[in-house]
Amino acid sequence: MGIGPFNLSLAALAHPLAELDTAFYDRSPTFQWHPGLLIEDSTIQVPFLADLVTLADPASPWTFLNYLKTRERLFPFYFAERFHIRRTEYDAYCRWVAGNLPALHFGHRVDAVRWNPEHAVFEVDHTRLGGDGQEETHGRTRARNVVLGIGTEPHVPDPLKPLADAPGVPVVHAADYLHHRDTLLAAGHITVIGTGQSGAEIFLDLLRHRPAGRESIHWLGRTGAFAPMEYSKLGLEHFTPDYTRYFHGLAEPVRDQLVPAQWQLHKGIDTDTLAAIHDELYRRTLHGGWPDAVLTPGVRVRTAGRVAATRIELHLEHTQQHTRTRLTTDAVVLATGYRQRPLDQLLAGLDPYLCRDSSERPRVDARFRLALDPRITASGCHVYVQNAEIHTHGVGTPDLGLAAWRSATILNALTGTEPYPLPTRTAFTTFGLKPHPRPHTQPARHAAPTLVPLVDQR
Repeated sequence: MGIGPFNLSLAALAHPLAELDTAFYDRSPTFQWHPGLLIEDSTIQVPFLADLVTLADPASPWTFLNYLKTRERLFPFYFAERFHIRRTEYDAYCRWVAGNLPALHFGHRVDAVRWNPEHAVFEVDHTRLGGDGQEETHGRTRARNVVLGIGTEPHVPDPLKPLADAPGVPVVHAADYLHHRDTLLAAGHITVIGTGQSGAEIFLDLLRHRPAGRESIHWLGRTGAFAPMEYSKLGLEHFTPDYTRYFHGLAEPVRDQLVPAQWQLHKGIDTDTLAAIHDELYRRTLHGGWPDAVLTPGVRVRTAGRVAATRIELHLEHTQQHTRTRLTTDAVVLATGYRQRPLDQLLAGLDPYLCRDSSERPRVDARFRLALDPRITASGCHVYVQNAEIHTHGVGTPDLGLAAWRSATILNALTGTEPYPLPTRTAFTTFGLKPHPRPHTQPARHAAPTLVPLVDQR
């Protein structure tokens, strides 16, 4: 359920496995990967080797390099010497994969998942949507195993929700930036809120398209600095299977303390982007004067409201000085990140079978399976999650570099064999004093579980 990069990775790696029958559903009419943030020249923050399949199966026909080969672009890419590719190119690559996998079904909304004890299968209710988004047909399908990859949704801070929902007021989330770019550029004064990568890219894009001396941009955020992302080689080992296994083995209170403390591993700003911003600001001082741009970290928005129907007033507080002020602006871009979509509504039918932690979050085992009642798991049926387990697997959860490894782990568990042998060691760093047990494939206790095709059972 859901066809973002993570389930697209799963679909690509599952495609050659004849023992599996798979079907993937997404409510969008086509594959979409952050279309509002495909800003010109912006790059993904992982190397091109972190495509959908390479780190699990470099011989797969769905690698990024094979995509280039089919487009007769291997030599241009070779001479371009790009280790980090543009977002638009990564999006085009994913669309190529999505357009060639027959198991993908777009325009289908999954409404509910429940357990049928009589037949020992999961029942999945779904609705087929027309091109205009209207409901067309309803169906119920059955599957022994389900993988949830429903992704994240834009986060709008509470003080700004009334304005973001109001018509005619230019308060937009970064996820929709390109859709509103012309309106934002036409505004007299623009405020960007959020000091992460998206905020930096949007600020830079706006700055480059505003006249020198009349930029009229504020860039604000809660963090104490426009901080660079940790990108040292040993620092990046936090995005390895070794660290993921180590994190999963920690006690729940320790995990909960670690995640927010590690924000600079995945929420900082790429150093090249920071350099480009400084270069652009510096260039605008060459003929005297300073650009009309204000960059202030350590600021939170207390409240917000309209002024004279078309302008916006932000009530700000500096988190270190404990001083307050007001800022009147004509448009606001919320680069305030994303939050995991809640699973509760979708899994309401499984609630009696779900095992939860002390914070009422679903427990997830080392193989990315929800902890369910043994009456379900004893039958070889499981619910797997992708990018919904940061509380159990750590900061690497949303990282594209672990997509292929996680998909391979899921497929190895599903088949009860090892179609994708995985490395036993992936980092020079030894995390913790106790040696962590290396993964291994256990023989299936029952007949090898398979994915039953999700076809209408009407």
